[in-house]
Amino acid sequence: MLKLAGIRRKVSEISGSASLAQLNFSSEARTFAKLTNVKEIASRGPITSDHLIRTKPVPAIIDPENPQQSLDDFSSAYKAYFERHTNGEQKCLDSAPRWAVWPGHGTISFGANLTESAIVSDIAEHTVKAIQLAENLTAEGSSGGWQPVSEKHLFEAEYWELQQAKLKSENDNQGAQKTIPEFQGKIAIVSGAASGIGLACARELFAQGAVVVGLDLNPEISTIFCDSGMLGLQCDVTDQKAVIEAVAETVRQFGGIDILVLNAGTFPAGQTIEEMDEQTWSRSLEINLTAPQQLLQACVPFLKEGLDPAVVFMASRNVPAPGAGASAYSVPKAGQTQLARIAALELGKFGIRVNILHPDCVYDTGLWTPEALERSAKRYGLTVEQYKSRNILKIDVKTKEVASMVCAMSGAVFAKTTGAQIPIDGGSERVI
Repeated sequence: MLKLAGIRRKVSEISGSASLAQLNFSSEARTFAKLTNVKEIASRGPITSDHLIRTKPVPAIIDPENPQQSLDDFSSAYKAYFERHTNGEQKCLDSAPRWAVWPGHGTISFGANLTESAIVSDIAEHTVKAIQLAENLTAEGSSGGWQPVSEKHLFEAEYWELQQAKLKSENDNQGAQKTIPEFQGKIAIVSGAASGIGLACARELFAQGAVVVGLDLNPEISTIFCDSGMLGLQCDVTDQKAVIEAVAETVRQFGGIDILVLNAGTFPAGQTIEEMDEQTWSRSLEINLTAPQQLLQACVPFLKEGLDPAVVFMASRNVPAPGAGASAYSVPKAGQTQLARIAALELGKFGIRVNILHPDCVYDTGLWTPEALERSAKRYGLTVEQYKSRNILKIDVKTKEVASMVCAMSGAVFAKTTGAQIPIDGGSERVI
């Protein structure tokens, strides 16, 4: 899967914008990709001119030993093809492939969004079948076979004004040319995504153009993430094997990882250090510290191949301003913060930004049940209403507002920031 992420990165670099890379590893696609003459028959041309404007004249043929070079070669060949046939009035399209044959693995379809890559995937699937049917005619003694039109005719069809106008019209209708969402073509993973802050983050990233994979122990995650471009995977983030499998599935589905939001956590009942039971302490450490470390570790190789990659740790206001009776929660969150700081130091040389968010007073989540509010208020000797309005601005912070901050930290606003700790707590005298 790491090679797939590298292929996606290279295609995105050539095209000049983020692309998804969807691997078709069906038995049909793998069989086609294993043909000894696949490079020769796959490079003869598309089925129709309508396909041509979606797929370019030919796919890239990935060299298993040097995928990057094979994509550079495709780009150079496309530019040379353009120069051979242009009348000087056309503008060369980007030289990135729209699909590729990956020998031994299957076919890959590229697109700026899921709609584009799905269309290309469908065309590639039909093309693969048509090529093999035509070649079988030759094998059976017929004069058939997969016969292309001339390269000049391919160029004329691809750069025919009416064909290009058709694509432009479709893009305009979809609004793609008017406002390109910031995270279009980007791939995000959010842990603890079935509810609360995690769900809000997933929805906001999706609204801003990303495809989002949500991980959660809740089996309903797959139905909660029901929109095309949102994939919910049931995953116990304390299970290292399950985490590795979820990360692999993300890359298999979309081609890589660009954004990681480490949100999954638990808020144990308040206990003093003296009365702390071993199970509460161990379980909180496992979920709030070890789990994010394992997920980050599994994602790092793919983040290295990501596009403007960013990691956001969901820590807590309890880190800079801990409270009595909350050691089981505050200690692993402090450890998580230190983990994030070290990750920022280690991963910066790969262009991976790692930042930390310290939320507090986010009451529109399932975490803050009436019982939890009562318990926390009691620890501070306050009523529930006093507890809820104890920040400087006397306001509630909503999950959507936390999600907006996560998007800002994942995007261009924080493009030159790493290792930062950002409070979103309405203002705390103890933090300030």
